[in-house]
Amino acid sequence: MRTVTAIACAAAIASLAAPTYAQDAKSFEVYGFAQADYIQDFKRVDPAWQDSLRPSKIPTTDGLYGSDGQAILSIKQSRFGVRGSNPVGDDTFKFQFEFDLYGVGVDAGQTTMRVRHVYGSWGNWLAGQTNTLFMDIDIFPNTIDYWGPNGMAFVRTPQIRWTPIHSGGNTFAVAIEKPGNDIDVGQFSRYEDQGLANFQPNNEIPDITAQYRMAQDWGHLQIAGILRKLGVENTINPANIVKRDDTGWGVDVTASIKVGERDKVLLGFVTGAGIATFMNDGGVDMAPTTPIQATTDAKAVDLTGVSAYFDHYWNTKWSSSIGYSYDEVDNLAGQNGSAFKKGEYFSANILHTPAENILIGAEILWGKREDFNGNSGDDSRIQFSLKYNFGAKF
Repeated sequence: MRTVTAIACAAAIASLAAPTYAQDAKSFEVYGFAQADYIQDFKRVDPAWQDSLRPSKIPTTDGLYGSDGQAILSIKQSRFGVRGSNPVGDDTFKFQFEFDLYGVGVDAGQTTMRVRHVYGSWGNWLAGQTNTLFMDIDIFPNTIDYWGPNGMAFVRTPQIRWTPIHSGGNTFAVAIEKPGNDIDVGQFSRYEDQGLANFQPNNEIPDITAQYRMAQDWGHLQIAGILRKLGVENTINPANIVKRDDTGWGVDVTASIKVGERDKVLLGFVTGAGIATFMNDGGVDMAPTTPIQATTDAKAVDLTGVSAYFDHYWNTKWSSSIGYSYDEVDNLAGQNGSAFKKGEYFSANILHTPAENILIGAEILWGKREDFNGNSGDDSRIQFSLKYNFGAKF
């Protein structure tokens, strides 16, 4: 969830994701919003990702994607979902199915259905796809840019979660989650006589995540951790399979601090090795340690991310969000000079709610990318958004 519209639904989504200890009544709800964005980009990013400002998609070579200055209109943030609850035994089963229109992966650049949440929960258990435990959706600021701050952990992933503690503002949960491994092929032309381009991720066990959260009158503090087994293997010669493994790990410390009645300071610090898959933008999980040598190993890449934002409410109809975020990797010697090194992100906006369910916003954005070889590029843009929320309960 990457926009202020998502934040508006955060409490409801969190309540579905949390375990239930008292039986609720049967319910069914249809919800969503229609949103249109007009973006005036003063430079140019990868066309497949032009509907948002991701620092990793900013070119460090002038003219790589064409001439500067682009006008972009998009409906990709529009969203539709259903959720509900039903008493089952001594507890309540809850479910959610939600999608938006922002194509990623093989659908990058397309306006197409993309699944966000599909899960059910009952008692202490949750199964399906939703926010990883290794993130904190409540530090996501009220931006209207879809992707948002790059230096925070952010991914929705299939998982099986157990929450044994949920009382007095304290929550503790553990989960096994879908593993993934983003590989940098690096400078290799040979890797034990096999092209590294023919290597693939080797995910032998699921990722293990854990999260502790303390909620108080002043806000909340959350500490999350992850442990991963990362691996790659060749696919060219089945008789001589070459494997490389390493341990990935990460710690994510986040907090929201209330200021006055509604304002919040949102802070996040995340660090680890082999956790790029879990970051909002930038980096790779594994890369070669040295260039073009048959005996070179592949290791988890170290990464650190920081996010700091302030959400301010001028009154009941006007609000703003301003802040800065970055993530930086400790590149390995075997990576190409063009490998991602550091990304920076800044945004500030003014948001207006003239009537119930209507949001109008304007935002300025700036981003910068730096490569391993020192090359860099930046971009700035202005975004205007109009959103209409809808919903019905049955």
